[in-house]
Amino acid sequence: MIFSFINPSEEDVKNASEHVILNYYAAKASINPQLSVPSVPLGTETIYHETLDRYGPHVALMAISDLQGVLQSFFVGLLNAKRVLEIGSFTGSSAIYFANALKRNGVSPGPDAGDNMPVVGLDISEEFASIARDNFDRAGVSGYVNIIVGDARENLAKLEGQQFEVIFIDADKPSYKFYYDTILEKNLLSKGGLIIIDNTALWKTVDYLNKPVDNVETEAISKMPLENVSVKQLGRALHDFNEYIRNDPRTEVVMFPVFTGMSFVRILDNV
Repeated sequence: MIFSFINPSEEDVKNASEHVILNYYAAKASINPQLSVPSVPLGTETIYHETLDRYGPHVALMAISDLQGVLQSFFVGLLNAKRVLEIGSFTGSSAIYFANALKRNGVSPGPDAGDNMPVVGLDISEEFASIARDNFDRAGVSGYVNIIVGDARENLAKLEGQQFEVIFIDADKPSYKFYYDTILEKNLLSKGGLIIIDNTALWKTVDYLNKPVDNVETEAISKMPLENVSVKQLGRALHDFNEYIRNDPRTEVVMFPVFTGMSFVRILDNV
């Protein structure tokens, strides 16, 4: 996966596949230089390269790409969102895009009357959260984002009573079903809101096309330490999650076969 499709060099274009060139073209066609709040926030590509230098390519690729950030920002604008929740903040790129989009919506920095920040991020790692906060400062969005460090399963439930127009799930894949159910059960998504779920076609997921769900195995995988979960097991868990939401009468889902799979979910009005 290429992190930035925004400014390819001549060499990048020369060596690119047809698919990658399409991404370069799509990225350029998605950037409006006339916007008062820019489509691509300050410093996001720098964040990726710093993460790459510090942690290597396998960790750095946990960040969203610029094109994905622009896409998610578009939905924030389309819904005229005022608040965003993300589960899995990593080093802050996605939160910066969300904050940037909220700026364009006219949202002011700082907490609201209920002492809640416009963007709330949940992450397990204080190390990554600290890096993210530094990146927020550099991007000029620190007044928009609050990162809560700890077990996202526990902290997500503690947000009951708050609502968000956009919720982005991009954390440990075996816990996706738990996050999804908690969002619905705790009424965290505003009426007419959108859940964006990343990596839903990651790795071995497609190996399970037309295969039945194995809830017993998936439940066991969800209880394993993430570092012990194999690629095959991640594929199993993601497939079973995809089937779960596909058959959920409470919601409607569409998966786009872009990046490593993105699913968009809305709650049905008659639920």
